[in-house]
Amino acid sequence: MPLEPKIQIATPPTGTWVQTERAAHERWSILAVENPRAAALLHVIIAKMGRHNALVASQETLSTLTKCSTRTVRRSLQVLKEENWIEIRQIGASGTVNAYIVNDRVAWSGARDGIRYSLFSAAVLVSDNEQPDNADIGAQPPLEHIPSLQPGERQLPTGPGMPPPSQPSLEGMEPDLPATSRNDLTQ
Repeated sequence: MPLEPKIQIATPPTGTWVQTERAAHERWSILAVENPRAAALLHVIIAKMGRHNALVASQETLSTLTKCSTRTVRRSLQVLKEENWIEIRQIGASGTVNAYIVNDRVAWSGARDGIRYSLFSAAVLVSDNEQPDNADIGAQPPLEHIPSLQPGERQLPTGPGMPPPSQPSLEGMEPDLPATSRNDLTQ
């Protein structure tokens, strides 16, 4: 039996819980009877959405996740949109990659008071087989490292830069870092 590709979000949404409204479950059960593919697709979108109820994904990736054709995905997305389960915002000219925003009166993954901001960010789901450089994925050089301070760490001055301020230190409050004065720089 061939292995199926594993598709996952590079940075998973915070937490593993999604909250849903009881009345939405009743409507969802009707959707499952009337249009099982649309109900299944809604489950996939909600499972993959980010903290703010949105997911950016291609129809091809959604097709892979739901194990159905892209045509079925398009029909299911239209049902979900028409019945106000999701809002769709197109990304790019082709319309095959979209942001899917879940109706925050149905399901949400953040605190209840944060649901009004659901349109501002999204989890982005990308499949490597849709990338033009998919043969090189994993072989690219690492991105530049931007240093960050961890709790309890202090920045130490290194490299060229501006001289420290010319104001003398207050007695008892001398800096613990090495310092230079303008006179040291001119000699």
